[in-house]
Amino acid sequence: MADEKNDLSRRDFVALSLAAGLAAAAGDRLVSAAELPVMAMNVDVKTPDGACDAMFIHPTTGSYPGVIIWPDAFGLRPAMIDMGKRIAAEGYSVLVPNPYYRMAKAPGIEMNGFSFANQADMAKLRPLMGSIGAAGAAEKDAVAFVAFLDAQKPVNAAKKIGAQGYCMGGPLVFRTLAAVPNRMGAGGSFHGGGLVTDQPASPHLLVPKMKARLYIGIASNDDSRQPDAKDKLKDAFASANVPAEIEVYKSLHGWCVPDMPAEAANPIYNKPEAEKAWAKLVALYKTALV
Repeated sequence: MADEKNDLSRRDFVALSLAAGLAAAAGDRLVSAAELPVMAMNVDVKTPDGACDAMFIHPTTGSYPGVIIWPDAFGLRPAMIDMGKRIAAEGYSVLVPNPYYRMAKAPGIEMNGFSFANQADMAKLRPLMGSIGAAGAAEKDAVAFVAFLDAQKPVNAAKKIGAQGYCMGGPLVFRTLAAVPNRMGAGGSFHGGGLVTDQPASPHLLVPKMKARLYIGIASNDDSRQPDAKDKLKDAFASANVPAEIEVYKSLHGWCVPDMPAEAANPIYNKPEAEKAWAKLVALYKTALV
């Protein structure tokens, strides 16, 4: 019982410590709410597997901490670029890569009319997702993306780098933090899919390799399908002494992404909860990317 009590205390301490830091940073954000003008440019990032087409977005003057945005299954597109512009305006230099560059230029898949229930649509998507999901692919990309950011004048290489990911991008954040632990300071996963599996390569098993702070937002329906995932994540973070906050939202999988298609005529994007998640992300970056 004593060991169990200590474990619970440590777990609570990790969560509460991060939550306090995020709250303090959020308060600072309310005081200084000015947004910086930003510029965006198409770039090609050299990786071991080729040239990754990407968007590089940064404030027009100065140098800032770097951020990597891992898109969801619909890839690099205007909605993800808009997210990049928004976080850049907070004072970050942002790389939004095409996760499918090994197979196609961005976006890689057509969103209009796409249905996850349509087998023909899924037959087009699975190989694309498989290309970035393959063993070692995201890790090689992470190293290349960090090297690209560190070589850019608008990036302050003395500061830690952040990574945020949506749906498919959630586990890619985990793989990034584990692949380049000494450069990564923060990671945000929003409705990330497959963070906890029964496979040897499950993302949650990478936690001991991480040195960053994390915020993980879980969709209500994802939590219903896998209610023990959040507990396994909490245990993994506590065991590795990695600061993390995990929160289950009332919204559905995909709620943070404005252009997410409606499901059975019901909208998935939930602006109030998306704004809450965004505030958590900004607070995390303000705390950890130093």
